[in-house]
Amino acid sequence: MPAITPEIVAEHGLSPEEYNRVLHAMGREPNLTELGIFSVMWSEHCSYKSSRIRLKKLPTTGPQVICGPGENAGVVDIGDGQAAIFKMESHNHPSYIEPYQGAATGVGGILRDVFTMGARPVANMNALRFGSPDHPRTRHLVAGVVAGIGGYGNCVGVPTVGGEVNFHPAYDGNILVNAMTVGVADQDKIFYSAASGVGNSIVYVGSKTGRDGIHGATMASADFSEDSEEKRPTVQVGDPFTEKLLIEACLELMASDAIVAIQDMGAAGLTSSSVEMASKGGVGIELDMDAVPCREEGMTPYEMMLSESQERMLMVLKPGREDFAEGIFRKWELDFAVIGRVTESGHMVLKWKGETVADIPLGPLADDAPLYDRPAMSREDYKAWAQVKPLGDVPESTDIAADLLKLVASPDIASRRWIWEQYDQKVGGDTIQPPGGDAAVVRVHGTNKALAITTDCTPRYCYADPYEGGKQAVAEAYRNLCAVGAKPLAITNCLNFGNPQRPEIMAQIVGCLEGMSEACIALDMPIVSGNVSLYNESRRDDGTGSAILPTPAIGGVGLLDDWSKSATIAFKGYCFPVIVVGDATGHLGQSLWLRELHLREDGPPPPVNLANERAIGEFVRQLVSESKVSAVHDVSDGGLLVAIAEMALAGGTGFLATVPFHSARAFGEDQGRYVVTPMWPGEDEEILLRARKAGIFAEVVGSTVSETFDLKKGFELQASDLRAAHEGFFPALMSV
Repeated sequence: MPAITPEIVAEHGLSPEEYNRVLHAMGREPNLTELGIFSVMWSEHCSYKSSRIRLKKLPTTGPQVICGPGENAGVVDIGDGQAAIFKMESHNHPSYIEPYQGAATGVGGILRDVFTMGARPVANMNALRFGSPDHPRTRHLVAGVVAGIGGYGNCVGVPTVGGEVNFHPAYDGNILVNAMTVGVADQDKIFYSAASGVGNSIVYVGSKTGRDGIHGATMASADFSEDSEEKRPTVQVGDPFTEKLLIEACLELMASDAIVAIQDMGAAGLTSSSVEMASKGGVGIELDMDAVPCREEGMTPYEMMLSESQERMLMVLKPGREDFAEGIFRKWELDFAVIGRVTESGHMVLKWKGETVADIPLGPLADDAPLYDRPAMSREDYKAWAQVKPLGDVPESTDIAADLLKLVASPDIASRRWIWEQYDQKVGGDTIQPPGGDAAVVRVHGTNKALAITTDCTPRYCYADPYEGGKQAVAEAYRNLCAVGAKPLAITNCLNFGNPQRPEIMAQIVGCLEGMSEACIALDMPIVSGNVSLYNESRRDDGTGSAILPTPAIGGVGLLDDWSKSATIAFKGYCFPVIVVGDATGHLGQSLWLRELHLREDGPPPPVNLANERAIGEFVRQLVSESKVSAVHDVSDGGLLVAIAEMALAGGTGFLATVPFHSARAFGEDQGRYVVTPMWPGEDEEILLRARKAGIFAEVVGSTVSETFDLKKGFELQASDLRAAHEGFFPALMSV
């Protein structure tokens, strides 16, 4: 093996100080294999060394929580002895380099996190961020990412039921691809990853190991420079058909009593899976590298340990159950190999060709990994750095209807039909609400229950005020779940930020987490799993970093006791009163109207009153459960008039205003609001009366009609023109 030089250390992403810690932990100089193992385990992607200290402050417990952060995915109680298991993860850097495989393997990885714990995956979601629509790479990236998500999810047989897509120049050099999976399991058949039982066999199952994805975790822990294309070999290659076999084989084995512990091989592959299993169990591990199934000739232990080849799992089996387990995996035409055993040494020991090629104490690799309390700007200093202009004077719209037409055609509001029509939304037969609404709804198979699922974040709010933006991301997830009638249970997250060594970026992280934490506590939505993705920025020619907008994506899950009572956004006919629930001041700061119509990203984001969010959400949820409303939609991007337009387009109706619409009323993005229609025309009085008794503002702003959008004062347009504008953006963007 080559001598370890400062250049080799730097190539492995370790600082001189971190390498000195390696020397101290080992008591000697590491060889190349040992250095590689330290480099991936101490990478930002695996160790969370810049964020762990902040994450500890998040609320993670509650009566509904069975398992919080620390395992492959979070677990919450959904009653009747069942559990929902879910998580969201990033695959940002790989998707920018190779969009199809990057996105596809992101889906495959998050699926494994969920079925590793004994759950059958029932739904996939995603949260995507791309650069400016006119950037020369955007069309290529959108096409590849969407094809990768659809190609993997469709083939593996799990419906992709929703998500979100935004565009902004801040993502030109670093897109975001966040994937979420939700599964269902019996509470007495949940599997964990802590290895135990000295002498127990360690078993490798799934696909063979190749050279794809080597150093993927290290690559994901650095910003992009001009050589990003050279990193293409670090992107993994997925095979959804093998993943489907792996799901079925694992679930079949899980129905027995053979498994002690199980872990998927995700980031850092065989290294992270074996280290995490051993360290969580407080044991040692010895691996025979000659027994690892490889698909390429001459692979070294370094390559085998750092490969991120897909569709692989690591298990600890009970004594004497190896042949039984092997029979199952051979039946499903998957590799099965006993590659090691559990020891009491507290070390990871690798044997190859009769020699020991690595011997590392496990404590420093996992629990004692570097932990940094990075300096962060104060809120005032951040505000000065961000240079968000005050809102100032805002010109009144001269044509509300024309503004609405432009807004519904804008990249962040336009119909995503072009995307979700490429996804199999209904495979499995349990999808109640597919993409297009506030939250997807998927029935818990064989029951009347359903899970509601949403992904949410408004990055422009988070940039302007990280604290309020963090609150709003959680609050909107809460609102979307309430809008379909679900009781919010818990959230997962994917925290996407730039370089944490920059105090302004740490200020974004700290502010967003403070806001998220406050909202989770107030709304009783603990965080049960998640992922941190840092260094999401590209290098400018002058060597400085160009960071993404702070994007703490939230994945929310809620429960409906009766799926047949879920609400949808579509207006159900003509002559229905349209009611807005929740008061507003007409907040235009950071609104899409201000950005799209006046090219300004000015002012503070709308404040979030968490007490109001909870009270109004519970009020709307009660209306849904009692079948008092025929349509429900939360008010978010674009404001009240955009929400009404989306409901009308979904239902094939128009809208007749009964109150005057001006810029602030039409397009202000005040939080904590919903638009509802009663179950039948003429039944609005009961809703208004109940709102008054609850101390909640509610107002009739118009009614549904057939063909037109009549907004008074001569502002009018045809519903057909609105639909054409709304449906036109993606086909135009993706046309050859």
